[in-house]
Amino acid sequence: MSDVVVYVATGCHLCPPAIAAAEAACAPRGLQPRIIDIDGVLELEHAYRQLIPVVIVDGVEVGHYVITEGEVAAVLDRTHS
Repeated sequence: MSDVVVYVATGCHLCPPAIAAAEAACAPRGLQPRIIDIDGVLELEHAYRQLIPVVIVDGVEVGHYVITEGEVAAVLDRTHS
């Protein structure tokens, strides 16, 4: 089972579409992405603040800023082939 994570932050206008893309790619596979708010978590702030939203599948970054359902689906397909 794949682990899909979307790192987000308050006020991020690109985050809702990234969450929607991850959810859409996950749904047909019976998966649910984990949404992690980086606000106030120093380690996550340092790692992702300049890149949010960031989508990671099984520890591999799918993309940041603008992420599509197709990009997430392609990585999910590769990890299950």
